[in-house]
This record gives sequence, structure tokens and C-alpha cells, in this order.
Amino acid sequence: MSARRAARAAALLAGGLTAAGALAPAAAQAHGLAGSANLPIPAWMFAWAAAIVLIASFLALGVLWPRPRLQHPRLRRVLTIPPGVRTLCGLAGVAAYGAVVYSAFAGTSVPTANLAPTAIYVAFWVGIPVLSVLLGDVFALFNPWRALYRWISGAARRIHPSLDAEPLAYPRWLGRWPAAAGIVAFAWVELVYVDRDIPSTLGVLALAYGFVQVLGMSAFGERTWSERADAFGVWFNLCSRISVWETRGRELCVRPPLAGLPRLDPLPGTVALVCTLIGTTTFDGASNGQLWVEAAPHIQKAFTGIGFSLTVANELTFSVGLAFTIGVVALFYDLGIRGMRTVDPRRDKGELARTFAHTLVPIAFAYVLAHYFSFLVFQGQTLIYLVSDPLGTGANLFGTANTQVNYTLISPTAIWYVQVAALVIGHVAGLALAHDRALAVFPEDRRAAVRSQYWMLTVMVGFTCLGLWLLSAVNA
Repeated sequence: MSARRAARAAALLAGGLTAAGALAPAAAQAHGLAGSANLPIPAWMFAWAAAIVLIASFLALGVLWPRPRLQHPRLRRVLTIPPGVRTLCGLAGVAAYGAVVYSAFAGTSVPTANLAPTAIYVAFWVGIPVLSVLLGDVFALFNPWRALYRWISGAARRIHPSLDAEPLAYPRWLGRWPAAAGIVAFAWVELVYVDRDIPSTLGVLALAYGFVQVLGMSAFGERTWSERADAFGVWFNLCSRISVWETRGRELCVRPPLAGLPRLDPLPGTVALVCTLIGTTTFDGASNGQLWVEAAPHIQKAFTGIGFSLTVANELTFSVGLAFTIGVVALFYDLGIRGMRTVDPRRDKGELARTFAHTLVPIAFAYVLAHYFSFLVFQGQTLIYLVSDPLGTGANLFGTANTQVNYTLISPTAIWYVQVAALVIGHVAGLALAHDRALAVFPEDRRAAVRSQYWMLTVMVGFTCLGLWLLSAVNA
């Protein structure tokens, strides 16, 4: 098959997938996307426009991007970070962590009046990824567990120098599997656990997670554990690699957008991590849709039929749905990798999967931003009055306790445009990263590099269809 015919086949396949996604039954709901049924143009038109953008981007990359550009980017130093900044940021991070935990235990049990649930689910889970893309790896500076570890280990060394032992060697086979497991656990609490909004429960979980992080750093070293096993530290760092900002020691540098991702060490568990991030967000949207509403009672009935209580059966049902969705995302990526391997069957499938895993990071972030954007805009405003009354006792520490949420801050149509733009830009970024990596993997045969990306185009269009389907299903 000639390159032109292959490109046409890829375009037709991409268009078919997008059309299928656009015409699929509306059966899912994204957070906070109210009024999507009153869009200025039909949802299927968005889907076709997204497909055209992806196909045009794919063809343009093949013509205008003839050699790798992101594998070894040039960094430009902007400034030197003052020596006391890390200490001050660590203090701020520990103070915020302590305030959230204290509020969880000492404050009201009403979730909407307590600082802890909103701080964890809105500011932490959604807000920090956005800040990481805009400003770089800010969480590494403010990470409370790293700061606590440095203080505890420093105090221990002063008490007894023998406690300053060499860290254990972190097993390479373990890779980022602990981080992937941590994301699954957080998603399970957020989407499945019946007591997910109870402040005291969140306080216990926050303390337990912090204890595990400090213990892991003590065993394997601060940086190694944070960059491989801390679920949130790893995820926020992945988001920061999209950014133009990079820190090397105390040097703040500028790099091309996305240039931090190709240098990601393809450790075991990386594929599982990014598929989990996409899968959990997908399930959060799909669990509000008609398909799940119709299917869930049958699964729940099967669990109650073998003796589980209604509450436990409901949690098991949603656990099955969560696991299934993550599995579907992983399977789709695996099919794309298997297709790429047809270009060069000598290449190991697992190695190829890890080599291209970083290309899914912009998609994972796009899913989070598209899914939670309105949630961040509206629910995030509640932090303005919650910080003044974190315990829900009627206090007004900063004079903002009477602030109201402005639900007219952004229109439903504007929210829709932001969400669609996030999905399209995220997938175009994934395509660019995949093309750049393919040129590095197949350095002697540019045509083979381009042919290998027909399958990646299919993966990207498939994920775009899924995202648009979830968004367009609201109010249908």
C-alpha cells in the first residue's frame, strides 16, 4: 500500500470512528456541564470538526516534522531560585496539609461546610494539575510529605548520626506501579466509597497517606520514592512536563512545550498509570449516564443475591465498573501498540508500550480538565468562604465567610467550548509526541515512522470520540 493510500485509509478510519462516537446514544454525563443540549451547533458537528483537526494534524506532522525535535530539547535558564524558597514553600505545604487534616477532625461533619472535602477533591485533585501545566512542578516545592521527611530525617541525624543510613535500592521492576495503585485507591474512594464525603474519614486517609509517604522516603530516599511511588507527586509531575517551565536544582529554565515528556523514564507501571488516569475520569462521567444507570442494578442484584448488603453490593458494583473502564482504556492502547508493531515485528510489544506511554499524558490531563472544568470554576469558589470558616463554626477569619458562588461567571456554552478545546488540543499534543518519538524509534526509515502512527491516530481519535460522547450526552 502506498503512503498516500495508507493516509487515506487512516483518515477514513478516523472519520468513521468519530462519526460513530457522534451518533452513539447519549448515555453519560460530565461534571457540571449543564445545558449542553442547547449548544449553538449540533454535538456531531463538534465531533467531525475534532476528527478533521486530528487528521489534518497527522498529515501536517508527516510533512512538516521530518526529524525529532522534543527528545533532547535546549533549555534556557531564566533565574536562580533563592536558597530559602524551598524551605518556605515546604512550610506552606505542611501548614495547608495540617489545616485540612485539622478541619477534617475538628470541624463540622457537614461536608459542604467543612474545608477538607473541597480542599481535597477540588483544590488538590483538580487545581494542582492545572497549576502544574501552567507553572511547572509547583507541587514538588510545596509537597508536605517531602518537607516532613526532610525535617524528621534532619532531626534524627542530629540526635544520632548512625540513623543517617543509605537508602535501600528501589526495585526497578516495581517502577511506577505503587503510583498507579495509589490513583486507583483515590479514585475508588472518590467514586465508589459510600463515606467519601465524611470529613473525619478523609482526615484519617490523609494522615495514613502521609505516613506511608514519609515511611517510603525513609526506606528508598526522598527523590526516588516521590518520583516513582507517590501517586499524587508522580501525577502532578507528569502534568508539569507539559509545561514550558523546568527546574534543575535551583535553576529555573524554559523549554519548548511538551518537551519534558519524552525524557520520562519508561519504567514499569507507567502505562498502567496513564491508562488508570484516563479510565477513572472516563468512569466518573459514564457512571452518571443512561447505560450505567440501566446496567448497574443488574450487577448490584447479582451481589445482593449472594448475601451482600445493599451498601456493599453498590460499592462492589461500582468497583466492577471502575475496573472494567480502566481495562477498556488499557485494551484500546494495547491494540494501538499491536498495530504499530506490524511495522517492525521484531520490536517487543511491552517495550513499545512503555516507549510511547508519555504520549497519553496530555490526553489524561485533557480528560481531567474537560471533565472537571465547570466543577473547578464553580465549586472552587466555595474555597473563598471555606478558608474563612474551615470548621463550619461560623467564624470569619479572613472576612470572606459570606462570599457567594457566582454561577453566572461562565456560561454553559463557554464551558462546552473549553472542554472540547481541551480534548482536541490534548489529542493533537499526543499525536505530536507520538510522531516525534516514532522518528526517534525508526531513525533510518521515516516512512516506517509515519506508517506506525496510523494506529496511534486511531487511538487518539478513539479517545476523542469517547471524550466528546461523554460531554455531549448531558441532558440528552
